[in-house]
Amino acid sequence: MASPGQESESKHLLGMIDSIPSLIHTARPDGYLDYFNQRWLQYVGLPIEDLLGWKWTAVIHPEDIEAIQEKWHFSLSSGEPFLHEARVRRADGEYRWMLHHKVAARDEFGQIVKWYGSSIDIEDRKQAEEQVRRNAQELQRSAFYLAEAQRLGHIGGWVFDPTIGFDYWSHELFQIHGLDPAAGAPGFEQYLALVHPQDREFIASLMKRMPLDVSGFDVTKRIVRPNGEARYVRYVGSPPSDDGTAKRIGVGIDVTEHELLAQELRRREAYLTEAQRLSHTGSFGWRPDSGEVVWSDETYRIFEYDRAVKPTIHLIVQRVHPEDRADFQEVINQASVRGTQFEHTYRLLLPDGSAKHVHALAHALQDASGSREFVGAVTDVTSIKRAEEKLRKSEAYLAEAQRLSQTGSWAWSPNQDIGYWSEECYRVLSFDPQDGLPRFEDFFQRLHPDDQPGFRDLIQTAIREKAEWEADYRIVHPNGPVRDIHVVGHPVLSTSGHLVEFVGTVIDVTERKRAEEELRRSEMELRQMLDLTPQLVAVFGPNGERLYANRVVLDYLGVSLEEWRKSSDSGEFFHPDDRERVHYHFDRAHSTGSVFEVEMRLRKGDGCYRWFLGRYNPLRDDKGQITRWYAASTDIDERKRAEEKLQLENVALREEIDETSMFEEIVGTSRALRTVLSRISKVAVSDSTVLIAGETGTGKELIARAVHKRSRRSGRAFVAVNCAAIPRDLIASELFGHEKGAFTGAMQRRLGRFEMADGGTIFLDEVGELSPDTQVALLRVLQEREIERVGGGRLIHVDVRVIAATNRDLQAAVANGTFRQDLFYRLNVFPIEVPPLRERKSDILMLVEYFAQRYATRAGKTFRSIDKKTLDLLQSYNWPGNIRELQNVIERSVIVSETETFSIDESWLSRQAAPSFSKSHLDLAENLAAHEKELIEAALSESGGRVYGPSGAAAKLGMPRSTLETKIRSLKINKHRFKS
Repeated sequence: MASPGQESESKHLLGMIDSIPSLIHTARPDGYLDYFNQRWLQYVGLPIEDLLGWKWTAVIHPEDIEAIQEKWHFSLSSGEPFLHEARVRRADGEYRWMLHHKVAARDEFGQIVKWYGSSIDIEDRKQAEEQVRRNAQELQRSAFYLAEAQRLGHIGGWVFDPTIGFDYWSHELFQIHGLDPAAGAPGFEQYLALVHPQDREFIASLMKRMPLDVSGFDVTKRIVRPNGEARYVRYVGSPPSDDGTAKRIGVGIDVTEHELLAQELRRREAYLTEAQRLSHTGSFGWRPDSGEVVWSDETYRIFEYDRAVKPTIHLIVQRVHPEDRADFQEVINQASVRGTQFEHTYRLLLPDGSAKHVHALAHALQDASGSREFVGAVTDVTSIKRAEEKLRKSEAYLAEAQRLSQTGSWAWSPNQDIGYWSEECYRVLSFDPQDGLPRFEDFFQRLHPDDQPGFRDLIQTAIREKAEWEADYRIVHPNGPVRDIHVVGHPVLSTSGHLVEFVGTVIDVTERKRAEEELRRSEMELRQMLDLTPQLVAVFGPNGERLYANRVVLDYLGVSLEEWRKSSDSGEFFHPDDRERVHYHFDRAHSTGSVFEVEMRLRKGDGCYRWFLGRYNPLRDDKGQITRWYAASTDIDERKRAEEKLQLENVALREEIDETSMFEEIVGTSRALRTVLSRISKVAVSDSTVLIAGETGTGKELIARAVHKRSRRSGRAFVAVNCAAIPRDLIASELFGHEKGAFTGAMQRRLGRFEMADGGTIFLDEVGELSPDTQVALLRVLQEREIERVGGGRLIHVDVRVIAATNRDLQAAVANGTFRQDLFYRLNVFPIEVPPLRERKSDILMLVEYFAQRYATRAGKTFRSIDKKTLDLLQSYNWPGNIRELQNVIERSVIVSETETFSIDESWLSRQAAPSFSKSHLDLAENLAAHEKELIEAALSESGGRVYGPSGAAAKLGMPRSTLETKIRSLKINKHRFKS
């Protein structure tokens, strides 16, 4: 039993506990709560009886009861202090968070004798923690949204410090640049390495200016990811912050797709602009409410207004042709009031006085606010209008042509009868247009009764086979006359192949029929006349096919007309020695289309041969194409025999003349010339290739002709070709010929110079000017004696002697690589060096007399003497132009001479030094080539590598473009390195 003092102390202790602002409670060792201080009871507003034991759980928040009981049981069993947070219902019904804390009191044996606890209101702390948690969640969510937004928008953030480089890169910025975030933000040099080389200098300059520049920036440049992929990135940087730091904050945006779309849009806009320009169609927009007008570039071009001019309806009206202005204004007014689409064609009157036809079409659009806008196109239809006018004229011309030619046009469907007749068709078939289109049966009844069955069968066959057809029939006019008609029909099929209709023409051929009948009678008379003509007359087709021979031909050959036509051997009736020559002449005439004559021996029916002079004349149509060859052959056998006899009688005289004059127009007796003539005599009898070398004007072609005329080929052709005068692109065609269609302009087959010279001699002057490609082809001819026409696939054998000439040093050209060595050896089988005139001074007098006499005869003048001073002057002059220069000087003197004494003006003679020509002077040739190369390269440099044109190198050097191109190739000059 407690003493009074103890009870007093206990009361004081309880009074002190009740006065403590904390919520104090105690519990027994078994967990039974046996005491709550007054503060607790006031807090929950309950008497202590409602809290003792385990009743206190009634004021714990339902969601916290299980946890607090579990924790309390654990402390009771383990003896560990109890510390737990739970919500307690306050007297006003509000639950507030409290921190409950109990510790065990033990006796000297360590046994729990009491639990002492306290509860502290932690509601404010919990709310603060909850707010912190919510803030953290919101921050995490915001960070997630920001990161996701950056990912979706391809936007990365960065912080740049000019002193240390990039201080921060967001994850997306690493992704944009293709870098690993684990490696951290790149350094200055590392970042520049990512920038596209073409943009690197700009970005480096931008980064260096950042510390000094107080403004922000917005640029779009390219970066190259480590995998090589290029991307467009837009960098936006803020101005420096106000805190004094130099750091810049900004973003990098991957705008690759946007940039590519923008490029595509610009490209499509360019395509649209070009399409409008090509189609002469411009676009426009017009808002009637505001009067705003928008034009495309092509619309400005159509109306011929400057782009700086702002278009208005008033401006357009002023451009409209005065005669069309009222109609135009009415269309605009109606469109403005009704708001419907409009279409109108009108004329523009341009400042230069010309008129332009335009067609405008517009549709009305309306937005949500009710505002209307017209969007449309305006097309320049001037050319269409002109074409329509031309078509109308053409239709009028066609109608007139049909009237004049008595040709009508028609359309007829087997299912729907006659669908169209032209005006002339009515007249030709004798129907009245006022009655309208007739039925087919009405037309059919107009046919001559004898022609009706055949015509109906023909029509049925054409319908069944869906084929073209034509026929001749007679039409019986109502008033009795019968006319001959020729009809042509063409089927028109649907896309599925079904017959839709026939279209065609009818022609009144009555007069033609009568003319044909008259022509037949005339032909019969002509044949009778030809049969009585004492000449062999024949008619051949354009390709030599046999068509007609008169009776004299058939009687001579001993064949019928049918046998003559069917003979497949074109040379059957010619003497074997003449066949090749006749075929050559005919082939040549066929390719050139010219008249030709040829002497030939024809076999008579009894097997003997007689000489005939055949003359072949072509007949051409209105297009210039050969349709017939007319041949007339006259018996010249007796004349030929007389000629042979005369030829035998003159052989001795001819030999005497040859001995005296030697070589026709080759005049002179100097030792140098006699040496040349001796070499001509030796080589002429062979077929060896000859190379004639000499300066310009020394008479190399005369030497070539002399070789030909003293050879076994003198009776055949001598064909001269100046290789320097033929353009490079045409030299192959000129030498070897071409087939029809081998190139643009090759309208028919053409024989080349080698084929023309077959059996004879071809003279290739200036052979040193041939291009490398032509040199290869010429080498093949010399080796194989075969050519191939341009565009052909057949090798043609030619028997031609080749004589070449040049004023160039070919050995130097071989050394320079501009002339093939193997071709040189092929040409240089028998070289002939023609001496210049300065080495033939003793021949000058003879040449002067020869040329003076020749030109005086032409001019009707006579010279009795040559002025001695003139002769001394001519013999002392070096003659750089050789005989050609002498010839020109003499011809000029003959023209101006007024006396019978021949003289010249000393001022006519050039004082330039004569060029030297020696094969041994290889160094000089090389120096000349090098100097020529320097001149050409200097001209190319001045013209920026351009060869032709007013400012080209050819114009600067005063030579033809083809010649300069040849020299550029021969001197191996790279003209492209001079391109500016």
